[in-house]
Amino acid sequence: MLHLLDIIVTFVICISVLIFVHELGHYLAARSQGVTVEVFSLGFGPALLKYKVKSGTVWQISALPLGGYVKMQGWGDAEPGQPVLPGSFSAASLSSKAVIVAAGPLANLALAVVLYAGLFMTAGQSTTPAVFASIEPNSAAAAAHFQAGDRVLAIGGMKVRDFAALQDMVVDHPNTELDFTIGRGQQQFTESVQIGTATADGESFGRLGVTAAPVFTRLGPVPAVGAAFQKTGAVISSWGTGMGQLIFDHKGLSELSGPIGIAQVTGKVAALGWAPLIDLLAFLSINLGLVNLIPIPILDGGHLLFYAWEAVMRRKVPEQAREVGLRFGAALILTLFLVTTFNDLTRAGAVAWITHLL
Repeated sequence: MLHLLDIIVTFVICISVLIFVHELGHYLAARSQGVTVEVFSLGFGPALLKYKVKSGTVWQISALPLGGYVKMQGWGDAEPGQPVLPGSFSAASLSSKAVIVAAGPLANLALAVVLYAGLFMTAGQSTTPAVFASIEPNSAAAAAHFQAGDRVLAIGGMKVRDFAALQDMVVDHPNTELDFTIGRGQQQFTESVQIGTATADGESFGRLGVTAAPVFTRLGPVPAVGAAFQKTGAVISSWGTGMGQLIFDHKGLSELSGPIGIAQVTGKVAALGWAPLIDLLAFLSINLGLVNLIPIPILDGGHLLFYAWEAVMRRKVPEQAREVGLRFGAALILTLFLVTTFNDLTRAGAVAWITHLL
């Protein structure tokens, strides 16, 4: 079990890695596009350590670790009457600006692929076959006389790929009789099962009453990279589905976590070992990259939105509209931070404790 200090240190290290890679993406893209980078800072506030390299960039570690930035010469638009200096961001072409801004989030997605590939080559790729690890007493599975080690081959004539597919079929059929094709040793048989029913948040769903255990398979370099891309794509797809439900159906807002919640999860996962922590780090890296691509002014996606407008309309976004957009973006991010912090404190019991005191 990790202590509070261990959790904080682990969280700061993990977040610092993600931020460093994100800002490194911006930095390398800026250099590739001929833009001068004045400062590369890991963290905000006063610099604790700094070192100036031959290119003129000052690399520094600052006091507040939860963030970072790359300061480019001429970031933003040049002031009226001021010359546009060669090598400045404002002198770069529109496509170069887009490349520099997009490189940060893309670096986070690339990091996830690297982490997953390394994980699959060392600890192995985790798969969960449709094999029962245990049977709960007084459950639908127990009533059907299923045993630990039984493999589900098909349900209602439909082949079952893995335990996730098994779960999907069961959850969608509460209080329904389904035919399970089971493999037990060298035998194969079909058993009719009356699926049980459970309720959560006012909704009923099917329940079988079994557990499964993951299986880890080490992959070679090429299969590992392919599997890493597939895993990253699956996480991106899941993230997109969650965002759609959040925006259009207003579902999942209470489940969002902020820094406190992420730190708690990081601490719990770190206690399980390095492999689960790497898996979580890859997951967080994908989320950081995707969140930054949301077209909200103040985020990278917001800047890309401005550049898209400029490319289509052949003129810059009016300064007043840009200012309003940036303020709206800042207010939205602040609101989201407050909501996620409230969620974190609620889950930790702090809100109930404060309410009790009042």
